[in-house]
Amino acid sequence: MTEITETPLPGVGVRHDFACGNDQRVGVVSHHSGRRELLVYDRDDPDRVSETVPLSTDEARSLGTLLGGPNIVERLDDLRQQIAGLEIAWLPISPNSGLAGRPLGETQMRTRTGVSIVALLRGDQTIPAPGPDDLMLGDDVAVVVGTDEGIDEATRILGAPTA
Repeated sequence: MTEITETPLPGVGVRHDFACGNDQRVGVVSHHSGRRELLVYDRDDPDRVSETVPLSTDEARSLGTLLGGPNIVERLDDLRQQIAGLEIAWLPISPNSGLAGRPLGETQMRTRTGVSIVALLRGDQTIPAPGPDDLMLGDDVAVVVGTDEGIDEATRILGAPTA
């Protein structure tokens, strides 16, 4: 199997790339928002991207299917089994949420859902390990860790409009 290099891009997402048999490098930037960019690197300068193809979520799924998406799903399932019951998710905070503009501590997220907010993403800024006084703003993305059920409930809470 070809070696895939994973590079975290703080506040953006993650980049995965690999070298093809003909010494051409290709990669994908996966943004926390779900947006994807296909990268083709310059043959003469492997640190320079010569072509970027932005992909919508549907286009990325279609390309993944064409390239053998079911194999990727099998690999992800293997990873999930290594950390049984624990999931990580990137949850957008709706500007209409009753929690937008309020301190993180007011969510009582861990008490209500069992989910921990481990970071807030605000544009290109990352707030790692936010404290109870850190404000959550509309259009922030909360990086959470917990069970599937807890994440589903956290998704509902973070997107719920003011009553």
